[in-house]
Amino acid sequence: MKVYVSADIEGIAGIAAWDEADPSKPDYAELRKRMTDHVAAGCEGAVMAGATEILVKDAHAAGRNIVFDRLPREAKLVRGWSQHPLFMVQELDGSFDAMVMIGYHDRAGGGGNPLAHTFSNRAVARMTINGLPVSEFHLYLYAGAMLGVPVVFVSGDEATCAMATEANASIRTVAALRGIGASTVSIHPDVIEDRIRAGVREACRADASACAIELPDRFTLELRFKEAARAYRASHYPGVSVVDDTTVRFEATEYGEVLRALMFIVY
Repeated sequence: MKVYVSADIEGIAGIAAWDEADPSKPDYAELRKRMTDHVAAGCEGAVMAGATEILVKDAHAAGRNIVFDRLPREAKLVRGWSQHPLFMVQELDGSFDAMVMIGYHDRAGGGGNPLAHTFSNRAVARMTINGLPVSEFHLYLYAGAMLGVPVVFVSGDEATCAMATEANASIRTVAALRGIGASTVSIHPDVIEDRIRAGVREACRADASACAIELPDRFTLELRFKEAARAYRASHYPGVSVVDDTTVRFEATEYGEVLRALMFIVY
């Protein structure tokens, strides 16, 4: 069994402020260790379920957060960014049996996490696909569906877990924290790691096809930027139209083109 793990930090137990997610700040060291522990627990659960190959994408900031030797021997780690449009699921392909998301967080404009954002906390105020406000969970849930790899397990904040259940009730979830205004309420990290380990084990033992979703025939991406200048720049990408001073629209029939557009018009 081959399992893909995509890991972020803003949905890790105990996080409450951007300094804790910033490698240049002293508070980051504790959350880096905790992110590693959460991911290690997920990998251990996959191994218990029979996984012989695990590929982990370190998908926060510079992509150099996870302490590699804390992961089981079955794991390989993708560090840094290739700039491929798959981005947070770089190197994912149809050879994988299941995808796991760890440390995921609420969408841009959402109230479920004080660190809520989608794709870029600096640039994007709101993102929708076919009218649905989307998070990074949605972006890579769809990427998995495009490649035939279902998401079987998600951990992160309560808002993200609710999104996963709404997308497909068969996706197993573990909520590590709940956002309240500029604060969070978190479950003890040891408890979360036990739940992640058990949850991934059960998710990978189950029929992954039950977690599959169908992609729509067409995609309308709308991006509202925090600054008008960013929308103006994005408007020059082929196929992008202007909605208003801060909002642009892009339409496609292939989801891969949506991911490609995001890479070029946001970064």
